[in-house]
Amino acid sequence: MNLRLIALMLTAALPAPLAAQQITPAPLAPQAATSPPDEGLTGSVSDDSAWRDLGIDIPAFATEQDKPTPASAGGTAALGNAIAEVITADLRNNGLFKPVGPSALPPVAYPQVPAPDFPAWAGRGAEMLVHGSVNADAAGQLAVDCRLYDVALKQQLVAAQWSFAPADWRRAAHKCADKIYARLSGESPFFDSRIAYIAETGPKDHRMKRLAIMDSDGANHRFITTGQAMALTPRYSPDYKSIVYLSYLNGYPRIFVYDTVRNSQRLVTESRNPTFAPRWSPDGKWILYSMAVGGNTNIYRVSAAGGEPQQLTQTPGINVGGSYSPDGTKIVFESDRSGSQQVYVMNADGSGQRRISFFGGRAATPEWSPRGDLIAFTHIAGDLRIAVMSPEGGGLRYLTNSWQDEAPTWAPNGRIVQFFRTEANSGKTSLWQVDLTGRNERRLPTPVDGSDPAWGPVLP
Repeated sequence: MNLRLIALMLTAALPAPLAAQQITPAPLAPQAATSPPDEGLTGSVSDDSAWRDLGIDIPAFATEQDKPTPASAGGTAALGNAIAEVITADLRNNGLFKPVGPSALPPVAYPQVPAPDFPAWAGRGAEMLVHGSVNADAAGQLAVDCRLYDVALKQQLVAAQWSFAPADWRRAAHKCADKIYARLSGESPFFDSRIAYIAETGPKDHRMKRLAIMDSDGANHRFITTGQAMALTPRYSPDYKSIVYLSYLNGYPRIFVYDTVRNSQRLVTESRNPTFAPRWSPDGKWILYSMAVGGNTNIYRVSAAGGEPQQLTQTPGINVGGSYSPDGTKIVFESDRSGSQQVYVMNADGSGQRRISFFGGRAATPEWSPRGDLIAFTHIAGDLRIAVMSPEGGGLRYLTNSWQDEAPTWAPNGRIVQFFRTEANSGKTSLWQVDLTGRNERRLPTPVDGSDPAWGPVLP
């Protein structure tokens, strides 16, 4: 969640000295990471030297007979080219491969899809080759075939087929890219997933904040809320059917669950007290959130169906956030009970609370990796930077080095972290991604400014 926004909301609810302490703490000198990149982070960074910058040729997917489809990309021949372009972009943007797309390659005849001309592709210098086809079946569905070949070994490494509605042709491309990525890297896939975020427009002192969703590459963008009420901190449910988010409708905080299938929403809980950062439990049964009452902010959980909330923390000061471990047994959160914002871990029922960050500066917005091996967070020591550490608090390592990066959210495979960046002076915000090496950073395209990203799981 936007750290400045938390401070602004709490100002109205807390006694003056504590509010001032949260908004204008004395910045500490920037602290350099003292450990090597992989120290204390078991399994966190893959040895990708064997497949980094691997050349992959991806010609247009062939079609047995060009047939019109209702998809926006046109007939099956045009779709074959578009699918290859999306696969190329997925693999290129990941930063681990050097794909060559269909615009620079000769077309492939339909009979060659299962039987490539290996000598011809070897003569072009291809290391890996992607062949595929797209056809319209009798029911109007798209039948998409995806194959990956090792050119030197003349071996097929991947063969997969899917059936999609024409409007979902991009999902076929992402599924194919996921298969290629998983086979070559040994990592879990993540391209066929979606991102929720807060779309921001207007001057920096009067921003309109709307809930929006899009594919992992920024395509199929859609605004969910109108902007009549400020929307904040969205999170996808584990089954992808819902998004929980915070709304300040008529000036009061309410936690809503938006049904992405029915395009409707329901109220989970509301209060006149400042409320923050709703989060799902891994089984989708609980929603965590934070609420300020009587000068203190504590973490609560409520049934996803609504009902009476349960208070999990009961300490003076500010306890904010809450992200479950993948197995649902623990929760990581931030608290200033020790005098400054730091990261704590507790059991899912609120017991066993203990501090894990002891490396100087302040730490906020912790988020547990889907793998369970890392916690990403915002490290505040002069600038705001995205960092990771182990669940025990060791192995601090920075992933970004900018003026104000915050609110990390993990890709479904736990290898990439998304966050939002605020520009100095202008207040403009944008969504960015960086992998665990810290070397591959890129901006995600959005039609307007963006903040508070939330990456959902891989689509079934």
